[in-house]
Amino acid sequence: MYNNVHSYFAGQEVFIAADLLWYPVQGDPRTVVAPDVMLAFGRPDGDRASYLQWLEDNVAPQVVFEVLSPSNTPMEMLSKQAFYFAHGVEELIVIDPGKKEGDPESFFPCLRQGEEMVASPFAPVEWTSPRLGFRFRVEDGKLQIFFPDGSAFRSFTEIMRGLDIETERANRAEAELEAMRARLRDLEG
Repeated sequence: MYNNVHSYFAGQEVFIAADLLWYPVQGDPRTVVAPDVMLAFGRPDGDRASYLQWLEDNVAPQVVFEVLSPSNTPMEMLSKQAFYFAHGVEELIVIDPGKKEGDPESFFPCLRQGEEMVASPFAPVEWTSPRLGFRFRVEDGKLQIFFPDGSAFRSFTEIMRGLDIETERANRAEAELEAMRARLRDLEG
């Protein structure tokens, strides 16, 4: 999720983080949460030890993703949902990858409408994020996410395969460079 979102917004003024502590209230270190992925538009990208909202022009993350794990309880998720909306999140997208192998995947969007948080009472089959323009669709029990241009998010496997290819290319280029250096040494010697 993070890699797809981060690459989509590369070069734009959007801070994107995964599992980073977000402190929305200055002087209150107990009011904290670490969203699975958060996006704060209008804030510069870059590394931070934590997201201290009062040092970020008081900009709350506008979009938060939570990916359920088997250990998440309904009360925990309701508490997180209340936290996010109490502190300014516009969109919360909860992704349920299924509790065990073969379980269907689903997602639950929650949107701020004025001072209220509106959650879908059921898992939709298809939905488009108003803020991101990403389209979410469940087909044959699998969640697919698409960028606004219609191209699909890359899976973790695809991302890792791409990294393997790039690493292999870099290793070949390094070997060729070393071979050229050896030939130059032979010519000079």
